[in-house]
Amino acid sequence: MTTATAPSTPLTAEDRCDRCGAQAYLRVALQSGGELLFCAHHAREHGDALKEIAVTVVDETHKLAPSHGA
Repeated sequence: MTTATAPSTPLTAEDRCDRCGAQAYLRVALQSGGELLFCAHHAREHGDALKEIAVTVVDETHKLAPSHGA
């Protein structure tokens, strides 16, 4: 599995978690050719299983961190 931190097309507020519908912060490209989107909560919950089936993972959960000095 490869983890990418800078996607070619960033996730937006329009991208929704396939599990619960919350804003997606993780995009997983599957070996089968499909794609899954997850919120941070479900990305953590299913992380181990995703590692087994992922070709690439785009993780933008850093956007959730509080900004300092803003």
